[in-house]
Amino acid sequence: MHRRRLLATLGTGLAVGSAGCAGVVGGDVEGDVGMTAEAFRPTTITVSVGEEVVWYNNSARAHSVTAYDDGIPEGAEFFATGGYDSTSAAREGWYEMNGVLESGETFAHTFETPGQFNYFCIPHERAGMVGQVVVEE
Repeated sequence: MHRRRLLATLGTGLAVGSAGCAGVVGGDVEGDVGMTAEAFRPTTITVSVGEEVVWYNNSARAHSVTAYDDGIPEGAEFFATGGYDSTSAAREGWYEMNGVLESGETFAHTFETPGQFNYFCIPHERAGMVGQVVVEE
């Protein structure tokens, strides 16, 4: 748990330090994975089974946290802002302005299955805003 908080703190420091060029508006939102204009920080986080990961948007831009259907272990629970159950449903919902994580908001998911979970931000996927949660036993 301490390692996650250290990484989150370092990520927040990096995001706040680059506020002028990355679109970050403040460091008052806390969690495990932060968001800059077009990146998750840290890009990869490692947690244990049963741990919750909190994403926080301290960027000036709206974002999403959306799992790739084929990027999560078989039998694992799908996760996305907006509570969707598939990547396509989350994409469709985004364009209807559902599942939007505005500046200052957080999203949390508890990981109950070990493995690698790949996810992305819908509006910034083409810019490379992707991340990964590694869940260990």
